[in-house]
Amino acid sequence: MNPHLARLQAYPFERLRTLFSGITPNPAFTPISLGIGEPRHPTPLLIKQAYCDAVMGAGLSAYPATAGEPALRQAMSRWMHRRYGLEVSAASQILPVNGSREALFAFAQTVLQPRTDGQTPVVVCPNPFYQIYEGASLLGGAELHFVNSDPARNFAQDWDSVPDSVWARCQLLFVCSPGNPAGAVMPLAEWKKLFDLSERFGFVIASDECYSEIYFRDEPPLGGLQAAAQCGRSDFKNLVSFTSLSKRSNVPGMRSGFCAGDAQWIARFLLYRTYHGSAMSPVVQSASIAAWDDEAHVEENRALYRQKFAQVTPLLARVLDVALPDAGFYLWAAVPGSDEAFARDLYAACNVTVLPGSYLARNAHDHNPGAGRVRMALVADTAECLEAAQRIVQFLSTTA
Repeated sequence: MNPHLARLQAYPFERLRTLFSGITPNPAFTPISLGIGEPRHPTPLLIKQAYCDAVMGAGLSAYPATAGEPALRQAMSRWMHRRYGLEVSAASQILPVNGSREALFAFAQTVLQPRTDGQTPVVVCPNPFYQIYEGASLLGGAELHFVNSDPARNFAQDWDSVPDSVWARCQLLFVCSPGNPAGAVMPLAEWKKLFDLSERFGFVIASDECYSEIYFRDEPPLGGLQAAAQCGRSDFKNLVSFTSLSKRSNVPGMRSGFCAGDAQWIARFLLYRTYHGSAMSPVVQSASIAAWDDEAHVEENRALYRQKFAQVTPLLARVLDVALPDAGFYLWAAVPGSDEAFARDLYAACNVTVLPGSYLARNAHDHNPGAGRVRMALVADTAECLEAAQRIVQFLSTTA
């Protein structure tokens, strides 16, 4: 057995099942889950139609190429131009992937390598974080250096706290903007700091941007490649961004996204993926072209989230320390007492599931930055989310 497997922790939802084991929730309430970030808005008809048309055509009659069809990469390049004003080469700077989760994991295996001095390579990672970053790093033979978020600075990471000795061993930096779970967007100054560090120490930046199209401010979130171009780094050296249709287009079951950036790293990643066997289905490619070429359904989806958060956030803010995030579809709320106890007792009393924040973070620098918080995914329709919020208000009013 790969010895690194023993280093993996149970996934947050496995830990949640253990936490709820033996609990019978209040039968007076129908179950409502705010636990998992699985988009539940309707899938747009145009994507379904493109998918069905491809199935009925010749879409399943040949093995797909790992690099994807030129038409798909061109659709992705067009989207990058519309969204970020960038000219990204469809031939050399874009690669289709089977969702950002799969690609983020595989990319770490492409980047990480043994050091010639015998020291263990390091991956620098935000804390809290998307759990795939940890698994990918550990299975790639690296150790992690966590950078805690700061609630007093809109949950920004304190990159200045990382010593040069760590940056010198760093081979890969994971960033997530908009962030999971707090929804914070990295400003240009923060990107510039990371680019300068990457230039100085030579590490690669993997930018997870799967929540980029769900936002609540007037200006859309700044993307990693967009930030690089604004800093005069139009070659995107040592930078690869990852995005997905799952949240943008409500197709989590389709497993479709792409990565873009440094042409040299895209070529290396393509080589890895050729052996990894991760070509995207031709049917999914056809549906993905339809999705990337249409913005109307994205605007409608964003409007639904804006309406929902506008109603739910003020209600919860009456009883919890919570505020509208910059982007994403999570509320990252401070709760009284233990986050595990809060989640367990809320489930038992009100049949509402939330995810303890400590499950999304690790103890680092004598602190777990997720402790005392819960993540609530507002992915269901507005009525269901409002019902959950009202139950939480009632729960806290009776337990205060």
